[in-house]
Amino acid sequence: MNLESPKVNVQKSDSELFEFLSVVENFEKIMPEDTDKFEVKENGFLFALKGMPEIKVKMSEQVPSNKIVLSSALEQFPFNLIATITKTTEESSEVQFNFDGKFNMMMAMMIKNPLQKFINTLAQNIEKL
Repeated sequence: MNLESPKVNVQKSDSELFEFLSVVENFEKIMPEDTDKFEVKENGFLFALKGMPEIKVKMSEQVPSNKIVLSSALEQFPFNLIATITKTTEESSEVQFNFDGKFNMMMAMMIKNPLQKFINTLAQNIEKL
């Protein structure tokens, strides 16, 4: 299952935005309002949205000023959340979140809409920084 957020403009340079997203604690600042739990863990974080199970992610790849990849810390729930950063000017950049997960058809149908809403919210909230 592949989902994409809209591309959003952020009033930060590509390197500033990369540095922001490289610090896992900063994801708490862009999480949806209905986040019930957010805990920083070793090289990642655990979060829970209302009505959803806890999800633990870990930082798995960083390409300076271009890409941050968070991956599931649980083998039974395999996915990547990718933030792709594109420089637009010296003081601004564009970011898009992509979710790539491998789920059975029933699971995919159940979680598609909440996940789409989640990555859209991440994009909307980072745009406000």
